[in-house]
Amino acid sequence: MARVAFATSSPPLISSVRTLRRHFSIFAAANPKLPEMSRPSHHSSLEVIGGGSDRFLPALKDSLAKPYNAFPLIGFNRHVETIYAAFYRSVPSVRLRRECLRTKDNGSVALDWVAGDDSNLSPESPILILLPGLTGGSQDSYVRHMLLRAQSKKWRCVVFNSRGCGDSPVTTPQFYSASFLGDIGEVIDHVGEKFPKANLYAAGWSLGGNILVNYLGQESQNCPLSAAVSLCNPFDLVIADEDFHKGFNNVYDKALSKSLRRIFSKHSLLFEDIGGEFNIPLAANAETVRDFDDGLTRVSFGFKSVDEYYSKSSSSKSIKHVRIPLLCIQAANDPIAPDRGIPRDDIKANPNCVLIVTPRGGHLGWVAGEEAPNGAPWTDQVVMEFLQYVENRETISGERSFDYVHQIQV
Repeated sequence: MARVAFATSSPPLISSVRTLRRHFSIFAAANPKLPEMSRPSHHSSLEVIGGGSDRFLPALKDSLAKPYNAFPLIGFNRHVETIYAAFYRSVPSVRLRRECLRTKDNGSVALDWVAGDDSNLSPESPILILLPGLTGGSQDSYVRHMLLRAQSKKWRCVVFNSRGCGDSPVTTPQFYSASFLGDIGEVIDHVGEKFPKANLYAAGWSLGGNILVNYLGQESQNCPLSAAVSLCNPFDLVIADEDFHKGFNNVYDKALSKSLRRIFSKHSLLFEDIGGEFNIPLAANAETVRDFDDGLTRVSFGFKSVDEYYSKSSSSKSIKHVRIPLLCIQAANDPIAPDRGIPRDDIKANPNCVLIVTPRGGHLGWVAGEEAPNGAPWTDQVVMEFLQYVENRETISGERSFDYVHQIQV
C-alpha cells in the first residue's frame, strides 16, 4: 500500500532563485563553444515544424528519420486505435508513494512519487512532473509507461493528480479546470523546494497538456521549468467542443461525462446548498462534458458561459508567450484534439517550440514502434530524447544554456 504524507504549500522561495540565476546566463546561452547544428532531415510521414527546430531536432534525428508505421489492423482507424490503447495497452506495475499537498485555498492535490527514488537517486537528478488528461491519474497506462521510461534514464518522477482524480482528496467545493493554474504553480514550487538542486521538467497529455501550456505562457520568462512536453493537446477548446458532438465522438463524450459524474458523486456533499449560479443537478446528471462544465466548472472559475470558459481557457493563445523549450506532439487524426486547432503559425514563430504531427495515433494512442501493440506508445522515446537532450545541455559553466535565446534573437 502506498504511504501517504501531508504537506502544506509554502512560498516559492526556490523558484525565485531559479529565475534569478537566469539573468546571469545570457552570455552562456550564446557560448561560442556550443556546436552549430544543421537541421536534420525527418521522414516524410511526419510533419515537423517550429521556430525551435534547428535547436532541438538534433536530439530526435534517429526517431524522426524512420517512417511512422501504425500497427496493422489497429492503427488504420483513429477510433479503433484510441479505444484499443485505452483498454488493451499494458499497465506496468510501479510502486508509488503518495504525498497529499494542501493548497493555499485549502484544497488538496495528490502527488505520486516513484517509491525508492529517494534512496536510489541523487538530489541533483532531473525531475519530471506528469500531468494526466481529463479525469486521469497515476493509474493510467500511458502515465505508467512514461514513469518507467523516465525511471530507466535515472530521472525522478512524480504524477500530479488533480483534485478528485486518481483518488486525490477533495476538501473544498472546487475541482479543477483547463485554465486554473493555481494548483500546477503550487505543485511545481513545492517540488522545486524539495529538490532545489534539480532541474524541473513537465509533460502533460490532453487537458493536462492544455493546462501545462497555459502555465508556460503565464509564467513566460519566469518559468521555473527547464523544458516541457505537450501531447495530444486540444489547444483550441472551442474547436474541440464542436467536434466532440459529431458522430462517433459522442462515445468519448459520454464516457468522459460518466467519469466526471463518478468523481462528483464521491464529493457531492461538499456542494450541498452552495447556491449562486451553480446548476448542481445538471452537473450531477451530466450526459456530456459540456453539461458538466456549464453546471459546475465555468461557475467555479468565474466564467459567464461555457463558451467563454472554452475560449479563454484555450492554450493556443499561450504558445506565443512560451520562453522555455517546448515539444508538442499531435496526431493528425486525433478525434478529441482536432488537427485544425493546432496553432501552427505561433509555433513556427516561437524559437522555443517544436511541433511533431504523426499521420495516425488517435487520442492517447500512438500504437506504433517497437513496443506496439500493447507496450509503450511511440511518443515515449521521442519525449525522453528531447528532455534528455535539454538536460545534457542545460548547464554551461553552472548556468542554463537554453534560457535567453528568444531574448537574444528579439
